[in-house]
Amino acid sequence: MQEQSELDLRLFRIWMKASKAVALNIQKDIESYSISNDNFMILELLYSKGPHPVQKISETFSIPSGSITYVVDKLEKKGLVERQPNPNDRRASNVVLTETGKALFDDIFPKHVATISENLSFISNEEKEQLIDLLKRIGMGAQHLK
Repeated sequence: MQEQSELDLRLFRIWMKASKAVALNIQKDIESYSISNDNFMILELLYSKGPHPVQKISETFSIPSGSITYVVDKLEKKGLVERQPNPNDRRASNVVLTETGKALFDDIFPKHVATISENLSFISNEEKEQLIDLLKRIGMGAQHLK
């Protein structure tokens, strides 16, 4: 039992240190574009997944509704997004990238992906697939714990 606990602690410490190092490098990359982390996450979501209702963005990133309105307002003032009527719900609006927002992400997103790839370049593609599977299993298992 003692050996198991020691192995689990060692794994956890290494996992946390590795995650922190990668996250720090990715954060520095985001900051190099003079965009806040919240703004980057929202712009990346819209770039990758298309228009989203404000409420869905709020839920996706666990940003309170009052704060998300403020963030979207700021992005709108910068000309990066706009609100458009939601065709499925007349009371709601979708947040959509403007041409300026799309052009910005057309420029920076490939660089961002390259930074992510560089941070993960220390293991093979086969190891990446194994790690994806292992992390999914840990995450799913942890979600079911009480």
